[in-house]
Amino acid sequence: MISLFCSCEKEKMSSSSNAILHFSSDTITFDTLLTTIGSPTRILRAINRSNENLVISSVRLAGGKQSDFRLNVNGDASNESYNVQIPAQDSIFIFVEALLGKNGGNIPLVTEDSIIFTINNIEQKVRILAWGQDFVMIKSNHIRTSVWNKDRPYLVYNEAFVDSGQTLTVEPGTTVYFHKNAGLKVKGTLKVLGTFGEPVEFKGDRLEPAFNDTPDQWNGVILYSGSHNNRINYAKIKNANIGLQVGTIEHSGYASLELSNTRIENMSWSGIWAMKSKILAYNCVISNVRYYNTALLLGGDYQFYHTTFANYYNKLSSGMRTTETLIVSNYLVDNNSGARYVGDLKEAIFGNCIITGNRINELSISMDKQGAANYLFDRSLIQISDTFKLAEPNRFIDIIRNVNPRFKNPYKGNFELDTLSIVKDYGKTNYAKTYPLDLKYDSRMSDDGPDLGAFERIEKKNSTKK
Repeated sequence: MISLFCSCEKEKMSSSSNAILHFSSDTITFDTLLTTIGSPTRILRAINRSNENLVISSVRLAGGKQSDFRLNVNGDASNESYNVQIPAQDSIFIFVEALLGKNGGNIPLVTEDSIIFTINNIEQKVRILAWGQDFVMIKSNHIRTSVWNKDRPYLVYNEAFVDSGQTLTVEPGTTVYFHKNAGLKVKGTLKVLGTFGEPVEFKGDRLEPAFNDTPDQWNGVILYSGSHNNRINYAKIKNANIGLQVGTIEHSGYASLELSNTRIENMSWSGIWAMKSKILAYNCVISNVRYYNTALLLGGDYQFYHTTFANYYNKLSSGMRTTETLIVSNYLVDNNSGARYVGDLKEAIFGNCIITGNRINELSISMDKQGAANYLFDRSLIQISDTFKLAEPNRFIDIIRNVNPRFKNPYKGNFELDTLSIVKDYGKTNYAKTYPLDLKYDSRMSDDGPDLGAFERIEKKNSTKK
């Protein structure tokens, strides 16, 4: 009888008016979301710190069924749940998602609601805030000559294709998001006209902070062979598979590109993958790529000035990096068929550049005698070991080898120079005269000499008080 009595006794529930919940946050905030696109999930913990069990009479959204938010309370997907129990000294999880409707404007607008918890006729609230931004959807579009502007961001699903004879112009301040496996393919012409104050951004559509530096979120930008007069200025291209592919092996001719004041970062395969093409680049940073930071293959015509090639990729989950930061070659071998393609490297000049990373050797030069091989490293820092053989010394003029350039914080993507950097004032003046402003719009001509790489170190002058 005693055993039966004990087993039937109900657990003691608190009915005190002092029984309250504690929360992991008093406000749930969603960063700017693309309207009509589901948000990432936010998690709220409701905590019972008392020594008695609590029953929450109801957990509901103040906005009810009309709310732009959705709840899941301990596995119950509903915007209103009843009689939710929390054991003593325990907690439950509330999962919150947002699906914001179009707001009809060009600027993000705030949407607000609250989660109401009722215990013993006492209400407690947790605020929910989200900013919604309308966007322009590009879904498997064949783009005729057109202009994208900064009024609203663009979201590319599948791909955007600029056909031969057509031009896509992207104006200053424009943001282009790409969904998983989406990309921008150009047979015509691409004009990215960012400015120092309003750069253009190409990135994945996962907006959670955890995805800020996650590679392989989209496929990248491809300029097909035969695509000419491409221009990319003041752009940020990040978190793709290949950031920028210039040229295609299966098409005749070459692609041409002027690339300036641009950062290409956090790629899974390659930052720049160029084949038999023509590139003029200056004031650029290509950094932190799983495999090929910059690969210039099958010959071509390349000029890079005041560019920082830096690979400090260190995501241990995907394995250690085994490839050099910069690869220059006049041939390419197809791994599937074994076919070997040879081209002519008409020119490859690297002036006032930095080529470095966290491996012993960060430069690979591989040439086939059947093709031309013309290259020059002039006044550049190159991370190569003491055993690296300079087969043709006249192709390496006044280089600094195997010395730390002393970036401020390369593992955090900060490639500005420390005050003790060896590359300060080491650059050749004639290159700096052609490109007198660095990536931060600082003058290279205002001190004892231009620095190597994309950033000029500007020392603060000591002031003396009278």
